Amino acid sequence: PAENAPLPLVRFADVGCGFGGLMINLATMFPSELMVGMELRDKVSEYVKERVLALRRTHPGQYQNCACIRTNSMKYMPNYFRQGQLTKLFFLFPDPHFKVANHRRRIITRSLLAEYAYILAEGGILYTVTDVPELGEWMSRALEGHPLFERLSAEALELDPVYPLLTQSSEEGKKVERNEGVTCINVFRRIPSPASLNVI
Repeated sequence: PAENAPLPLVRFADVGCGFGGLMINLATMFPSELMVGMELRDKVSEYVKERVLALRRTHPGQYQNCACIRTNSMKYMPNYFRQGQLTKLFFLFPDPHFKVANHRRRIITRSLLAEYAYILAEGGILYTVTDVPELGEWMSRALEGHPLFERLSAEALELDPVYPLLTQSSEEGKKVERNEGVTCINVFRRIPSPASLNVI
């Protein structure tokens, strides 16, 4: 880049990226976009880092746009991204936290959605996938109830090249497909803030 040109920013984030399947597919589909996988488990994040390095060695010039970091996204997400930075945010097969007492630990809650709305650009897309119907309904209700998100239409989903990857690219998604499980997908767009919510 030119000497005074701003450094490119990460635009895609895969929260709880697991073994990195989605991110690695996205890296070649969007070679000019920087993306990061965020994973809490130490051994899993190390595996993804090694996987990316191996791909860079065997495919020179490719996979330079993706990386994995070990972090607790629920606690530290706003530390990594500035306002309106991301254009795509993924939550594939998150921990369902079945017990009612643990629902507050779910990755999609009203308070966390406020953080996601902050780091997503207007028009940015938030994707959730689960094979737990109750959790799918929970995430759907939370997103539908938030004033800064609107559900993508079926027509918009058909035009989204990422949509088919949601169930086909991750290791968890492939396992669900092998077991003939059901996947619940929610895809929402970050919409402009209503004037009434703009606080100076």
